[in-house]
Amino acid sequence: MTLIKLISGLTILIDINIRLAADNPGQPVPDVAAILRQHLKCDGQGRPYVDVFILTHPDADHCRGLIRHFHLGSPETYVKDDQKILIQEMWSSAIIFRRASRILKLGDDAQAWATEARRRVKLFREKGLGQTGDRIQIMSEDENGKTDDLQDILVKVGNTVPRFNNQFESGLTARLLGPLPKAETEESEEALAKNRSSIIFQFEFKINGMTTGHYLMAGDAEVAVWERLWQDYAHTEWLKYDVLLSPHHCSWHSLSHDSLSDLGSDAAVSPDALKALSQAKPGAVIIASSNPIKAETADPPADRAKREYLKILKPVSGQFKCTSEHPNEQNPKPIIIEIGQAGPRITSNLPQPGGSNNGSIGRQPLGHG
Repeated sequence: MTLIKLISGLTILIDINIRLAADNPGQPVPDVAAILRQHLKCDGQGRPYVDVFILTHPDADHCRGLIRHFHLGSPETYVKDDQKILIQEMWSSAIIFRRASRILKLGDDAQAWATEARRRVKLFREKGLGQTGDRIQIMSEDENGKTDDLQDILVKVGNTVPRFNNQFESGLTARLLGPLPKAETEESEEALAKNRSSIIFQFEFKINGMTTGHYLMAGDAEVAVWERLWQDYAHTEWLKYDVLLSPHHCSWHSLSHDSLSDLGSDAAVSPDALKALSQAKPGAVIIASSNPIKAETADPPADRAKREYLKILKPVSGQFKCTSEHPNEQNPKPIIIEIGQAGPRITSNLPQPGGSNNGSIGRQPLGHG
């Protein structure tokens, strides 16, 4: 779960994994929902809200807890006693649900997201851009012209998002780099298929029109996706980052086609995928949103992947952080990064709107299952 918070007060939430154990005070698991709520504002009706909620893809560990903690349906049906979080605007891709229904079964939370997304798209088709709580933007075109009538709420790959919850935001540019379009050959499409649908963004933070930092996130995108991104964007600045969320929870398969269990130390890194993930700026921070990373653990997370990220960071004097190990395994806390005029800085407190910071990225420990 990532929360981006700007000076203006704009909040962008990317994915959630709020396990049942996190809702139980008797369990030794951080109450990530409570921590999130501490940093959200309420609207004029006393409803906590996020301006934008991005679901990168519908795997359970990226949307777990949606039904329990977020209001779904028309804002008019909000039950104040429930105090669920209102999603003012959803950002979703259409392809993830069509592919998911063909390849894997959607969990209850993912189905609920899909139902809510369809409700908002239907409302747009009937009445145009709705009120907060009814809005949606579609990330990337769908096949066979299915999104041709949604141009006012459609963001094409390679373009920037024009508005955030129908507002212009001078402190942030969000460039959409994925999901990738369908590959031209059957072989290439097979390689891309599993996690081709993850939404991929490069966020550019600004203060008074000056760029202060970049955040790159890509859900569970694996190696074929990163190879394609390098082929498409090697000549641009669009893969550079001050903060990188290591894809697929620090998985080796974001860096290599080879299996660690089959080949061990002979498993080879993909040159193009490595180049795509190596665009670290001075002082960059790479975050593994994962369980503790051990040499003997299953992938993800992979110790071998961590070692590759450490190699990337060494020449730029960067830092590698794991959500389940910060500040220690016994008592993990949110990783909070302030992105100001001097670049990224790990801090212990989330700055409030009106301060000198531009964007803060808070990572919560995620479990897998």
